[in-house]
Amino acid sequence: MDAQMKKGVLEMCILYKLKDQELYGYELMKSIRNVFPEVYEGTIYTILRRLNSAGYTRITQEKSPNGPVRKYYSMTETGADYLEQTLAEWNEVVKRVCSIGIETS
Repeated sequence: MDAQMKKGVLEMCILYKLKDQELYGYELMKSIRNVFPEVYEGTIYTILRRLNSAGYTRITQEKSPNGPVRKYYSMTETGADYLEQTLAEWNEVVKRVCSIGIETS
């Protein structure tokens, strides 16, 4: 997959995972890598930093029962708006590709 396309898809997937729940970085990284095993850990954390810098996520820190402090990520209202826009754009792309007759599954 093209790097730019993958970046956008990964951003969308990360925000979607944070839509209804707060997750700590490693937990989020594992769930994304289950679907995209070729994606490096560092790539996911880079996207998380970018999403946070853009105001789409917020970070809280909590003690871990068995290890260092964990950073928990949650989506902001701005992030929810961005996710909605991104999903609409994604669905439009899929619709157009399907209209050409290309299989998407």
